[in-house]
Formats: sequence, structure tokens, C-alpha cells
Amino acid sequence: MATLLPPPKRIKVYHGVPEPEPQQVQATPHIVVQFVSEEDGRALAPAVNLPANVSREGLEALVNKLSTQDEEPVPFSFHVALPEDKNALPGAPTRIVISKSLETDVLNHPSGDFTPEDVLVVYCSPQSVFRVRPATRCSSTLSGHTSPILCASFSPTGNLLATGSGDTNARLWDLNTETPSHVLTGHKGWVLCVEWEAMERLLATGGHDGHVRLWDPKTGKPIGDALKGHSKWITSLSWEPIHINPNSPRLASSSKDGTVRVWSTLTRRTEYTLGGHSASVNVVKWGGAGGAKGVLYTASSDRTVRIWDAEQGRPLHTLKDHAHWVTTLALNTDFVLRTGPFDHTGKKPTSNEEAQKLAQARYDAILNSTSEILISGSDDHTLFMWAPFPSKGNAGSGTKPVCRLTGHQRQISHVAFSPDGRWAASAAWDNSVRLWDGRTGKFVATLRGHVGAVYRLAWSADGRMLISASKDSTLKIWDLKTYKIKIDLPGHTDEVYCVDFVADKVVSGGRDRTVKIWKN
Repeated sequence: MATLLPPPKRIKVYHGVPEPEPQQVQATPHIVVQFVSEEDGRALAPAVNLPANVSREGLEALVNKLSTQDEEPVPFSFHVALPEDKNALPGAPTRIVISKSLETDVLNHPSGDFTPEDVLVVYCSPQSVFRVRPATRCSSTLSGHTSPILCASFSPTGNLLATGSGDTNARLWDLNTETPSHVLTGHKGWVLCVEWEAMERLLATGGHDGHVRLWDPKTGKPIGDALKGHSKWITSLSWEPIHINPNSPRLASSSKDGTVRVWSTLTRRTEYTLGGHSASVNVVKWGGAGGAKGVLYTASSDRTVRIWDAEQGRPLHTLKDHAHWVTTLALNTDFVLRTGPFDHTGKKPTSNEEAQKLAQARYDAILNSTSEILISGSDDHTLFMWAPFPSKGNAGSGTKPVCRLTGHQRQISHVAFSPDGRWAASAAWDNSVRLWDGRTGKFVATLRGHVGAVYRLAWSADGRMLISASKDSTLKIWDLKTYKIKIDLPGHTDEVYCVDFVADKVVSGGRDRTVKIWKN
């Protein structure tokens, strides 16, 4: 007997339209997350089980609830470290930044290294509470210099700008009105470097004529005659930090003649000369570590970096790992040493004692969990990170480098730490900018977009943006969440040699002889 099949199920029709198929609802995976501090790796809270589609903002709210006792929520950035891969290409990313959600950025990452079964370690780093707006347009193009602009520097309060040029003049510009303020004439050759004293009372300039000059920024008048002693041109200048000497900081100048001179601004004489290098001294930095009067770091074409006691000029260390000229240095305390007592709130100290206290507090805040770290960049295409002096959270490495930073294909042109010391960025003649962890020296990302050598870098005061100046006549502001170009600033008609960032203004100058001010 044949088996009878039941009649086919009749499709229900509503007003002539078939009933829709029931939707399959996909369950959101859950994932166990351990939040840890990027600074020291300690757990911020017990591990929590979260839906993987929690947004970045949701993670921020959760971390604030779990870890901070303050009423004010703190903005955080989050990342997950990628497992080390021996076969990875040089320059491959080492971390995944969480910009949307754990599911989108981490579980769906092309590497496929993470599954919902893993315990996900999420590194959290607090961001500055204030925020700098990115510059998007050129608000002023200031002419006046008749030769390429070789150096530019904002004053510590951000009210004034100093530029130096091949026309033998330095110029001061008022940034509130964006107009010329004073022309500083006196050098007999190119003005190669301009450096502000951190209380904004003096400006120092160094020239191709081997002279150092001091100026009163209020009047634009020179203070006394030139400081003479170097036999070749000046390569860089550095002031004694305000937290060490708030009354009359001394000035250090390095020269192509292979020496560094430390000048007293009171007597206008050389206090001592450092003569240990056997070739041009390319950079001098006055750091706050290692002694009552701090230390001097010098980098030279003799392939060494030397560290000196700033009180009498005694040699302390010689760092010999580079294989070619050392052309650039950066300290993780550079920003606070340069701006002294002035921070983003705009408060002004009423006395030298108050200025010293404020400057000391800002300096100590950077060194809370680390020591004063130095990065040196060289024509050997590499950088080295050093921690010569021990501190609370750091043993210090003396003359041994913390690590070697490799990946650039050409000479290093500039290296700069972010204001909080958390990141370091290096620019090179290979058209790229590289980002490094400012405490460990680990590679973070390569920023590509320039089509010419990158000459100079500057960070915004909140550490969220980096700007680069290039031979390709453009400036680029980089988004440090995506490592892509955030804003392209074309406008210069030739190579851009110098750039600086203050508050939400950017200034640049170069071969086209114009100063451009960019703002939001």
C-alpha cells in the first residue's frame, strides 16, 4: 500500500501578501575583559563579562565607574596588544586601537588572533581633560623675511612667535593680532636657532656668525652685545629649567666647532666650556635629572651622545651605540621644561618662587612613574632610547640603551615626545613618520602620506594630535586613533622647514619666506 503524504502546508496570506519568514536573531557574543593601566600594567578592576558590541564610549563610562573615585569622568583611549609574530614584516602594527567596539575592532580583526573565548586584556590610558581643536585653515600669511625661514618657536604662554631666517634677522610676531611685532637685527649671518626662556622674559638666538644674542621680547631690543666665543656657527640653544633656577637661568649653546658653552645671563660671560666631543655638536638639551642643577645632554657628529653635570660641566656618561652622526635629541620632559610654569589654564605666576613651585610640580607629574628618558636619532637610520638616571619607578640604564628603535629607511631628521611623555614620534628622509611607545620604545605605527622628506614634528598640548612639516610643501595633522591623515594643510609654495603647535594654533615657515598661521 502506497504511503500517503500529507497535503502541502498552505501559505498564509494576509491581504494578498505572504506571511514573512521568522528572522533568525543572532546572539551577541559575550567576552571576558580585563582592564589594565597602560602606564604600569596593573589591573584597574576585576575581570568583567561584557557583550562584545559595547561601544568605545560604553567602555570609557565603565572604566570611569570601576576605577576612578573622582566626580569628573576622565577620557580614556583603549588598545589591545597583538601577539608577537616572528614572521611579521618590519613596520607591521603591534596593537589594535579600539575606536568603535570590541566586536568590530578586535574580534573581527583580519589577524583572527582573538575569539570570544579569550580573556581580552584591554590597555587603558587616560587622556588630557582639555582638548585642542585641529587647525583646518590658514588664518594669516605673514611676509617680512626676505630669505627662507629656518626656525620658528612659540613663546611659553603662546602669545608671541619668534622666527629666524637666512636674511640675518629674527622676527617677533604677535599671535593675538597675527601681526609683526619686532625685527631683531644684529646677526651677521643666517639665524639658525631661536629659543625662549621658559618665563618669557628673554629670547636667545644663535647664528651662522658663531654669535649668541639675547633680546627683550617686549621691546625687541638686544640686551647687551653678542655673546662671543664659538669659532663656528651655533647649532642649538637650551635654557636652564625654571624649577632649577627661576631667577636668572643660564643658557647653553652648541656649535659646529665641537664645543658647548654655558653662559651666565647676569655676567654675560662663559661659565664653562664642554670640550669632550671630537666633531660638531649638533644638539644640546638641558634636562632636570641627575643633579641639583640638572644635566646637559649633547649629541655630536662624532657618533656619541654625552651627558654632563650642569653645575661644573663634569662628564657623567658617554653613550656610544650609534654608527653615524647623531643629529636630534628629545626628552620626555621637553614640553614642561620649555613651558615652565605655564599650562593650558593660562594662569600666570606672580613671583619667581611661585613659578618655581609650579614648574617643579609639572616636571614631577611627568616623572611620577618613570625617569627622565632620552631618545637620540642618527644618520644611521636608527634611534636609541636611554634612561641614564634611576627614579622611583625606573632603575635607569646608565650607558646601556633601553632599546633600539629601527624601521626608518633613511636618516632621522627629528624626534619629539608628546607633552605627557607617553608617545614619541620620529620623522625621517624616507617620507614617513613613526610612532613609538614613550616608555618602552616599542613600535606603534607608521604614518604615511608625505611624498617628500619629513623635516619637523610638533605635538598638540593635549597629546592627541601630531603635525609634520615636509619637503613636499605640505603640513599634515595625524589622527592617532586611526594612524591616518586627519587634516592636510597645503598652502606653502615650497619646502616647509619648521612647524610649531600652541593651544589651537599651528605656525609654519620655510623656503617660500612666509610665516603661515593655521587655526580651527
